[in-house]
Amino acid sequence: MNTLAKVRLHWDRVSGWGLVAVGAVVLAFGWYKVSKTPYPAEQMPYIVSAGIVGALLVVFGAAMLISADLRDEWHKLDRVETLLTKALATSDEPSAGADTEQVVTRIDSPRPHSAAGRRA
Repeated sequence: MNTLAKVRLHWDRVSGWGLVAVGAVVLAFGWYKVSKTPYPAEQMPYIVSAGIVGALLVVFGAAMLISADLRDEWHKLDRVETLLTKALATSDEPSAGADTEQVVTRIDSPRPHSAAGRRA
């Protein structure tokens, strides 16, 4: 698989890391300009423009990376659900549905607290 195909496949990750990189460059530029002058009146435009914009770019990039990871998890869960549904549909045991309902109930119900973990 060539590089262009990988970029097309993972466009959200590439965009996220790109936003994080651009945000870091903008923050570094703002810090450089602020450090060159001792006067607060000259520092304020760089703090407002570079500082806020750079921080927002980093936050948006991180949000895109988190969104890409969540999307991967959703796709994995969809595949697992499909495989389980197919396995249950092809099962020739007549009691497969009852066992499945018990397992689902056990997974969905919260875990009971053990008496050993409680303090008197």
